[in-house]
Amino acid sequence: MTPVPHGMPGVMFDAVAAGGGGAAALELLARAEHSRRLACAYAVTRTAGELGGASAGEAGRAWELFDAATRADPVATAAVLSHPAAGPALFGLLARLVRERDGRTGEEPEETAAEAAEKAEAAAEKAAAGTGHGGPPIRWFTALAAAAAVRAGLPGRVEWPVDGDRVALPSLGRTRFPGARPGDRARLRVTADGRSLVTLADASGTDTDGPVPVPARGYGGTGRWQGARLLDTLDGGAPLLLDVLDQPYFPNAAPHPADLGAGETRHWETVAREACALLRADLPQAYAELAAGPLLLVPLVSRGPGQVSGSSAEAFGCVALSRPPTGTTFAVTLVHEMQHNKLAALLHLFDLLEPSDAERFYAPWRPDPRPLLGLFHGAYAHLGVARFWNARRESEPDPALRATAHVLFARWRLAAREATVTVLASNRLTGLGERFAGQMLTTLDALCALPVPAAARHRAESAAHAHHTAWHARNGTTLRVPAREG
Repeated sequence: MTPVPHGMPGVMFDAVAAGGGGAAALELLARAEHSRRLACAYAVTRTAGELGGASAGEAGRAWELFDAATRADPVATAAVLSHPAAGPALFGLLARLVRERDGRTGEEPEETAAEAAEKAEAAAEKAAAGTGHGGPPIRWFTALAAAAAVRAGLPGRVEWPVDGDRVALPSLGRTRFPGARPGDRARLRVTADGRSLVTLADASGTDTDGPVPVPARGYGGTGRWQGARLLDTLDGGAPLLLDVLDQPYFPNAAPHPADLGAGETRHWETVAREACALLRADLPQAYAELAAGPLLLVPLVSRGPGQVSGSSAEAFGCVALSRPPTGTTFAVTLVHEMQHNKLAALLHLFDLLEPSDAERFYAPWRPDPRPLLGLFHGAYAHLGVARFWNARRESEPDPALRATAHVLFARWRLAAREATVTVLASNRLTGLGERFAGQMLTTLDALCALPVPAAARHRAESAAHAHHTAWHARNGTTLRVPAREG
């Protein structure tokens, strides 16, 4: 298994910067994310080897299993490494192993400013996710390799320590062993005909519970095995999945529900299909981006009356969101968060800005001052939102909803443009960053030149003014570049 270098044609880079990119861009970014995780899995193996002991042996065996599964079925193994949960856990595990190694040697390796910023962001994400300073345990790496063996139908056996009474295979789901005790181990057997069974073994090696059949696909379940739920199948066969079991880490996210009943699942299925139909008709390029690969949705519990959603830089292909009341709400949330997904993956390929912890900026959609990276992300996401409402104000048949679409289009094109101007004026962008933000501004200038009913424009400008007034009263003065429409 060898990671390969990735690049992006200039035409595609500019198309992504303008807010789109299409399926080809998403497929390229997905390949790059897979290579990045493969490199991280190898780094986990090497770093564990440097530490020695039980961790070295377990990591080495997991890597050998990955290698064998890849030779048997590279597509199946790629599906495991590309699963959104794999990213945060792999990089969290690597960070833990590096801390242990450097703590033993007393070394303080030199790091670039970009590496320091990335390390700080990763630490904040782990802290917000409740993973603490320890990070994911090495047994998670074994479970990841075991999932690859299941998907590849690779005959053999593998086992690892259990954590509580649940045994999970990342990307496939989990089962519960109510009688599990400390010292027990999960034991997976893949038969010659490709069937997979997991049992619970005690410290003496005796099976005490199971076997539980494990399906080789990443959703559904039978009997005691639980997997993600299929909400819809997009054009080309890509599944749209809802997962309350194998949840990636989301910094500062609202709580996850413990489970969803049949009625609640039907609601998600209904609004998901409505959202996909809306995007297919109104924004075919955005729909093509969704359909470019599996998309995992993680439900959140909103702390208040509004909608909450989020993405993680290491969980490409995943969106967390609270219960969407309508298909339209669902659709605009998907557009918003997929913009974050694209930009996060692009930032793993290219340096667009120089990190800075000192400066904070006004964001027309947030109550708090934002760092430059957050402002950049927000501007790009709201560029997508503005494009969404521009399409909806043309296609919405209901007059009242169409009037609302006019207001939201005017509001978010202005907000996205204002933030993009601030980003460009920050003097923190690299040459590629200036090119990217410049393309964003060109798109937003074109959107701002489109006619909007006077009443809608007035309401949008009033909302923008009220937001800034409230923000200024709460936070005082910080860098802000005024924006004008047209």
